[in-house]
Amino acid sequence: MKGKKNPHVPHDPTKGARMKLAFSTLGVPGMPVPDVARLAAGAGYHGVELRAHPEEPVHPGIGADERARVAAEFRDAGVEILTVAGYVRAAQAGPDEPVLTGLGELLELAHDLGARNVRVFPGGGEQSPEEADATAARRLAAAAPRAADLGVRLLLETHDSHRTGADAARVLGLVGHGSVGTIWDVMHTWLGGEDPATSYPALSPYLGYVQVKDIASADDTTPLPLGEGVLPLTECVELLSREGWDGWLCWEYEKRWYPQARELPELLPAGREHLLRLLTDAA
Repeated sequence: MKGKKNPHVPHDPTKGARMKLAFSTLGVPGMPVPDVARLAAGAGYHGVELRAHPEEPVHPGIGADERARVAAEFRDAGVEILTVAGYVRAAQAGPDEPVLTGLGELLELAHDLGARNVRVFPGGGEQSPEEADATAARRLAAAAPRAADLGVRLLLETHDSHRTGADAARVLGLVGHGSVGTIWDVMHTWLGGEDPATSYPALSPYLGYVQVKDIASADDTTPLPLGEGVLPLTECVELLSREGWDGWLCWEYEKRWYPQARELPELLPAGREHLLRLLTDAA
């Protein structure tokens, strides 16, 4: 429920629409966990999205002791692990078993780290939309009870074969389980030709959080500092604020795929200030 503003209470820009800020470790490839935790805390971010890949310090192959150390590092720094960002493709062609095994491993990792979410991709490839939808929904529905038992949510990102809100909503509507939702990657919905006013209503019943970023153009997706590109970040934040949404904004800066891009740590303070300005203006 939306509350009315009290004119006698000074405005706190960090509250805005009560959104919290995170960044993805895709922007700091290979950075040791203690450094990530210190970076997030020092730059004023509430959480991180941990890229779960064998080339990173955190992935499903690490053991119980290392999982406990990772959880402790972030807990001691006062930084939340928002998501374990895995690379399972829910709709990929082939048998279900390897996909379900991968989902299970990511869910266990997230639980052990105290993370609230697991990120998955669609990955429908060359299948028809109907076939890809059914495949992804079947697998996500099969994994949902385990996710619920572990207190972790599976989030299907708007990406690749399902880059728009309408695409993701088709799958999530078939799943129909509260432990399965979505990540709104604002770049992919924009590249898919969908404006925020269309994306949000499609995704809102399932929305876990929003990935923000900026790029120069549809033809040049090299990551830029927030506010220096063409993505409709202002429109997104205004819409989320107007709707009273109180979740997370996570900056996904794709340094891993664009080594020529500027270093993320030097950009984090200004990125935080940019998002807080958008929240203040939208409040």
